[in-house]
Amino acid sequence: VQLQASGGGLAQAGGSLRLSCAASGRTFSRSATGWFRQVPGKEREFVAAISWNSGSTNLANFVKGRFTISRDNAKNSVYLQMNSLKPEDTAIYYCAVDSRQFGAPTVASYDYDYWGQGTQVTVSS
Repeated sequence: VQLQASGGGLAQAGGSLRLSCAASGRTFSRSATGWFRQVPGKEREFVAAISWNSGSTNLANFVKGRFTISRDNAKNSVYLQMNSLKPEDTAIYYCAVDSRQFGAPTVASYDYDYWGQGTQVTVSS
């Protein structure tokens, strides 16, 4: 599975961005997918994850009520809608796919086997 993240950029505090992650490979539609973020010098942290059939999602507490994760298996894509952005949301955002088929949307980065290259999100105050 290869992943290509896009949609990052510069936004003002309170604004919105929508990240997209396009996947190649036949197993994507049967795999949980997640978004993580990382600030230079800090550990990568979980943001959101979604099950293979969109039946369940998992969101970090700090994004609940602001971010939404969704997917379109027909387009082999997963999305992260980010609203009410804060300067502390500034980071490189990565999408990732769990190679286990029909797995739960977990929060641990070690559960994900395939990673995209990341897209920079910068939120100005």
